[in-house]
Amino acid sequence: MEKKNILILVVTLSSSFLLFVLIFLIWLCRRKGSARDESWDKEANPECKEIDVEEVEMKGDLIRFEGGEDLTCFDILDAPGEVIGKSSYGTLYRANLLSDSVLLLRFLRPACCTGKVQDVMHVVQVLGSIRHPNLVPLSGFYSGPRGEKLFVHPFYRRGNLAQFIRDENDESHKWEVILKISIGIARGLDYLHTGFQKPIIHGNLKSKNILLGKNHHPFISDFGIHLLLNPTASQEMLEDAAVEGYKAPELTKMKDSSTQSDIHNLGVILLELVTGKEPINGKANPDQDFYLPNSIRNAMMDRRMSDICLKGLSRVNEDVIIKFVDLALVCCSVGPTERPDSKQICKKLEEIGAKS
Repeated sequence: MEKKNILILVVTLSSSFLLFVLIFLIWLCRRKGSARDESWDKEANPECKEIDVEEVEMKGDLIRFEGGEDLTCFDILDAPGEVIGKSSYGTLYRANLLSDSVLLLRFLRPACCTGKVQDVMHVVQVLGSIRHPNLVPLSGFYSGPRGEKLFVHPFYRRGNLAQFIRDENDESHKWEVILKISIGIARGLDYLHTGFQKPIIHGNLKSKNILLGKNHHPFISDFGIHLLLNPTASQEMLEDAAVEGYKAPELTKMKDSSTQSDIHNLGVILLELVTGKEPINGKANPDQDFYLPNSIRNAMMDRRMSDICLKGLSRVNEDVIIKFVDLALVCCSVGPTERPDSKQICKKLEEIGAKS
């Protein structure tokens, strides 16, 4: 009888062990089946929290990140909003909360978003973990029951860089301000390109997506948004960029965006800053090139510096301005491999600043 009990015990333990092994193998297979190349963000951001994507999808919860810990769905969804920008894929709002604080809300239209919930939440998790002095942080993310996506950011009262340049106020004509903004943008882009094991491509860098804080401190916004769009919406984003003068020559599809195409757009922004002109000149006469980098190249060849720079820069050493413009033009090179990388640009701008 004792031997029989021992045998039953052994069989029971063996069955339990086999059941444990079976459960572990099932879990492991599922883990491998859904795995992605996440090393570039998790190793660079070890505190990045996992998101229960199924729970978020069902409940339409607000996911909070650093700086947005006190936010609630009520705060976001019931806040009076003022439209401050529209695009083919969404709308930008200024939201006034009951607490008297102000937020920036980026709404993505459901029809423009990718339908893969796992992919969306993976991108959101990465974007929510990014913190840098020259990047707009993601404070929260809301995924609604009908597929709507809402990004929550801090609000910057000085508006965007495009407005700052076009207003033609005295501050936008000061060399120290231009240089400060340029270096800040370059540093933020460098962090996206080199701060992780795999570069984070902005995909839609332009002066409208550079926000300004106190003392003209620049913050890059909307980085990585193109990763959440479906192919049709992504292509519309690229077409909009072409109309505005920011499309890199080599790009035919948004999915092919790269660090080099980001550098091209940075070069266009630098030219905007130093000239006060828009990337596309709709009023150009037949003798002029309507595309800003080309018109600046022609002016440089003819040594027509008066056609290049803002009048307020006339007191700055001409050699310093030429080096700045040369750097911007190299960034706008037709061949992607001819463009400098983000670290080289940061170093060059700092050298130009030191000689100013």
